[in-house]
Amino acid sequence: MTVNTFFPTDYQLHLFHEGNFFQSHQLFGAHIFKNSDKVYTRFCVWAPNAMQVRLAGDFNNWNGEGYELQKVNDEGVWILIVNRDLTGKLYKYEIFSQSGERLLKSDPFAFYSEIRPNTASVVYSLENYKWQDNHWMNRRGKKNPLSDPAIIYEVHLGSWRKKDNGEYLTYKELASELIPYVLEHGFTHIELLPLVEHPLDASWGYQGTGYFSVTSRYGTPDEFREFVDQFHQHGLGVILDWVPGHFCKDAHGLYRFDGTHSYSYSHASDRENAVWGTANFDLGKGEVQSFLISNALYWIDYFHIDGFRMDAVANIIYWPNNTNGKRENPFGINFLKKLNKQVHEYDPHFLMIGEDSTDFPNVTTPVSYGGLGFDYKWNMGWMNDMLEYMETPPYSRSHVHSKVTFSLLYAFLENFMLPFSHDEVVHGKKSLLDKMPGDYWEKFAQLRLLLGYMFAHPGKKLLFMGFELGQFSEWKDKEQLDWNLLDFEMHQKLNDYVKFLTKVYKRTKALYELDHLQDGFEWIDANNSNQSVFSFMRKGKKEEETLVVICNFSGVSYPIYKIGVPKSGEYREIFNSDHTEYGGAGLVNKKTILAADEPFHGQPCSINLTIPPFGFQIIRPVKKRKERKGNGKEKVRSHVISRRERK
Repeated sequence: MTVNTFFPTDYQLHLFHEGNFFQSHQLFGAHIFKNSDKVYTRFCVWAPNAMQVRLAGDFNNWNGEGYELQKVNDEGVWILIVNRDLTGKLYKYEIFSQSGERLLKSDPFAFYSEIRPNTASVVYSLENYKWQDNHWMNRRGKKNPLSDPAIIYEVHLGSWRKKDNGEYLTYKELASELIPYVLEHGFTHIELLPLVEHPLDASWGYQGTGYFSVTSRYGTPDEFREFVDQFHQHGLGVILDWVPGHFCKDAHGLYRFDGTHSYSYSHASDRENAVWGTANFDLGKGEVQSFLISNALYWIDYFHIDGFRMDAVANIIYWPNNTNGKRENPFGINFLKKLNKQVHEYDPHFLMIGEDSTDFPNVTTPVSYGGLGFDYKWNMGWMNDMLEYMETPPYSRSHVHSKVTFSLLYAFLENFMLPFSHDEVVHGKKSLLDKMPGDYWEKFAQLRLLLGYMFAHPGKKLLFMGFELGQFSEWKDKEQLDWNLLDFEMHQKLNDYVKFLTKVYKRTKALYELDHLQDGFEWIDANNSNQSVFSFMRKGKKEEETLVVICNFSGVSYPIYKIGVPKSGEYREIFNSDHTEYGGAGLVNKKTILAADEPFHGQPCSINLTIPPFGFQIIRPVKKRKERKGNGKEKVRSHVISRRERK
């Protein structure tokens, strides 16, 4: 092997500039190579409009003289091979622009970075980690995400829990504390706010500088890989918030990387994102496409991430700063299709989740059928409608009745995920609990009702950390969650309620098996606006799995309330949010409910039951199974999920 072997091939360079080099992180950045008894460090960067590029670091006193990179093609790829192992060394690119500026830039492809506020890149190898998650990876490939349960716990690692001195927990410490907590509460996945390197804590990772560099705030890349590995070994998926639409404008980052807008749109009206103070990626540029799609595959390959929640999809689909309504961005739309197609070809089981606040069609339709190709779309309309409905005083909810019913008119046009994310509990919006009107007891009762309705509504579930504690305060990103609340009875009971709700959800196929199909849902009564009571059925693939769900969004109880049911026989209440164990008043239906052959609500039969105030209830037909005993007699046994079951 010669040193020339370390140079890129013409074909690699062609693919990169064309927008089809999806392993560009294996060429660009800092890489260690061995040749016989010698070790080399190769640096490669794209700076198309630079006059000169030099390497500066702690190994040369930050003086790039003698460390000039060689320009290998007219499109601006530069390369330098240093005849030693620079693992662990700090470096930046010293770039001289056409106008004579001297810019010190972090490596866009760096695998590791200095701890903020320092901004240098770190030479780091990702070749030595030994994964132990084969069982998870094999099992993931056999699952069907559309028909499996999904309850995602959204986490900001910097404020979930902190050390006594206020410092962040490390990736190792977080894994040891977060995994048992997530398991105990029944979540199937965690979703992490962006972990790309970012300069400002308060940006929560949404304004990144190092897309290939997992943030050093909590540890090294290998320690984060161990974090993911441990979650997988415990049967938990890890989803990463990912921001391919825009990047921050800090001087050491991608903005004006070579003195020009090489990574962003050339026109200010397209580039400048006034809302976030960021710059939009030029998604029509081949090199940017290679950069971003490579980044997606990098997280899949090197970190075994299970999915992306893609932030601000609307900012990609439409041009920013529109003055004449929505104006579609063809570069953004084509990029999303190309991205999703390539990701799913690379890993068919990787989840692509779009946070799209618009009514753009076919977001979750496969690219081959003309769609954008996402697996799920956040149902922002459902979230906004339900929060507006819940914040309305109960006596006025009859006037906004359609806020609850409207989502079922479009619930099966896309594969939806129902989100109550961090965005809904910051900037004066109040916590979920504090959004609920009424007194102390009524707030808790309505939050239990809202959560119950969410878990019964078609769509996968996502909830931001802290909801399960019943926080009265908004999310405070500089402090840990209010863990002391669990010392108070109502908060502990809400926490118990969440654990039981997730358990019932995961054990009950009708609540998730046909989430994406109209066959999985049927209204019983959607029109009782006077009493604000809604009833519907959730259905699984088997008819006997059908559930009847009742939601009373008023503070009035009904000792006898009649609803239609699909068949005769016995019914049993398997869930009631008003149970005293969860802080309710105890208005539950303990006895078996016998359906009468009296048609009601368009159903052939009907039942009478007690409806508690702000109550969420699940009723199911009693399953009968014949069991032979030793004397040959048969016994009929009812199968229900015990309220007392906690494990």
